[in-house]
Amino acid sequence: MKVCVLLSGGMDSVTALHHAAREHEVMSALSFDYGSKHNEREIPFAAWHAAQIGVPHTVITLPFINEHFSSDLLQSGGEIPDGHYAEENMKRTVVPFRNGIMLSIAAGFAESRGAEGLVIAAHSGDHAVYPDCREPFMQSISDAIRLGTYAAIAVLRPFIATDKAGIAAIGAELGVDLSQTWSCYKGGAVHCGTCGTCVERREAFLMAGVPDPTVYAATPPLPPAPVPTT
Repeated sequence: MKVCVLLSGGMDSVTALHHAAREHEVMSALSFDYGSKHNEREIPFAAWHAAQIGVPHTVITLPFINEHFSSDLLQSGGEIPDGHYAEENMKRTVVPFRNGIMLSIAAGFAESRGAEGLVIAAHSGDHAVYPDCREPFMQSISDAIRLGTYAAIAVLRPFIATDKAGIAAIGAELGVDLSQTWSCYKGGAVHCGTCGTCVERREAFLMAGVPDPTVYAATPPLPPAPVPTT
């Protein structure tokens, strides 16, 4: 299948890009600059990996998100919280309907490029925090995009039942240079090691039994995952 890959420059989407290159014909990689604190750290890695597999890389700017949306992930928002990725306070980093907006734009982009599918790296670890990463949402928007495009664009979500450790293992198996990826929501010179996404990254490599190539500003003991409430 001819596909376009949503490529942030994080380890999930980068692994999805290399996985897609093995399974499909990748037409293009697509990044969004929407004013997050870490966009300028992520996007160069996205460009680097697109070049590694020889596909065009396009960046679409969405300044209205930073200007009008409420999220601590954005430059216009508050401080990025520390702690476990699954903690309640990580909801402060949710950008409302981000995946819905980006997938809608990507659908038009993909059809314009002659692609038949979109690849997004949403995974099971995102489900606790992000409603637009959960499979019911993904199935619904996949149906909408398929019905709303002449090419019946498919939304492929190869990692939707895989956790972050599984993605780290897949990346290692594919030979992906995961040192050339970015996770830290704070967007500093190096990964902070303590924010939710850094904790998730550190935990993933540890659980996968894969050496972590990341430089962190600090590596205190990993916080325990919160106990789910029913």
